[in-house]
Amino acid sequence: MLKGKNKNALIIPLLAVLSGFIVGAVLMLVFGYNPIQNYVNLFAGAFGDVYSVSETLRNMTPLLLTGLGFAVSSKAGFFNIGGPGQYLMGWFSAVVFALHFHALPGIVLIIGSILCGALCGAIWSGIAGVLRAFFGTSEVISTIMLNYIALYYVNYAIKTWLAPKGSDSSPNIPKKASLCTDFLQNLTHGSTFHWGFFLAILCAFAVWFYFNKTCSGFEVRSVGMNPSASRYAGMNVKKTIIVAMIISGILAGMAGALDGIGNYQNISVSNSTPSVGFDGMAVALLAGENPIGMLFSALLFSALQIGGLSISVLSTTPSEIVNVVMASIIFFVGIKYAFEMLIKKGVIKKGAKAKEAGNQ
Repeated sequence: MLKGKNKNALIIPLLAVLSGFIVGAVLMLVFGYNPIQNYVNLFAGAFGDVYSVSETLRNMTPLLLTGLGFAVSSKAGFFNIGGPGQYLMGWFSAVVFALHFHALPGIVLIIGSILCGALCGAIWSGIAGVLRAFFGTSEVISTIMLNYIALYYVNYAIKTWLAPKGSDSSPNIPKKASLCTDFLQNLTHGSTFHWGFFLAILCAFAVWFYFNKTCSGFEVRSVGMNPSASRYAGMNVKKTIIVAMIISGILAGMAGALDGIGNYQNISVSNSTPSVGFDGMAVALLAGENPIGMLFSALLFSALQIGGLSISVLSTTPSEIVNVVMASIIFFVGIKYAFEMLIKKGVIKKGAKAKEAGNQ
């Protein structure tokens, strides 16, 4: 049975999710919509058939990886909000590799594209890590700036080097470089589900192993809890900061690479940074930065995003109500201390009543 801290780690996210759905239901009632029917439509759109489940799992892939990336840096005590830029650089570099080395065998092309995306994500995140480690620069400021540098650089590169004249998109990658195969499409009734999903699952377990079974993972957690004590214990704090940020970037860059050669098959000019990087932060926060817990929080947020599309299709309710539910969940995660206080008071009162009954 779960006790103490472990029990709260499970109860608080569940309470946050329930509270978020209640807030969404109240808003729907206020504006004259049917919350029960809308939630039925939402979950039917996410899990109603093979196609829907496959789309939900495919959408879960980048959410999980960017969430894992944020968790690694957060465990080291750093608020890395550069996931969108790292994701974008990974996406761009994977597509470029697949297009420019199209003569390579398919498996080599796929592996090379993923590694290239992970490497570019690592470099982009590593810049912020070096600035923090050696110059004390706030990682929040540097990663925000790097997000916009990535956006404008990628847009420029697409228009200048990749896109045909008059187009805002690169050519599609060769079919042999795609993670979305005919076998998977036939199996999932024509969905965009791809093999990258399984790689993301492996990454979640790899990050759990890294945190709990390796010396480097222990150092990352130690630096996050108390950098001064870690330095006194002989740990290289600067090295640990950079390592944590690089691993974070690898995961976010890999998310972009898998989306690039698995879902989109090309890359286009964008008006804003990809939202998936910020959504991954929400995934990590809901799961308390636990890699295994993120499997479930990523699935939940993916279901809300995919299933939310069905709300506006099957009713007059705007699909934006899903964003309200997601924001509410994160809000309630943010005030987890209120839940902890309520749980603690409930336990204390229960214990006091039991003691009184025993004395009688």
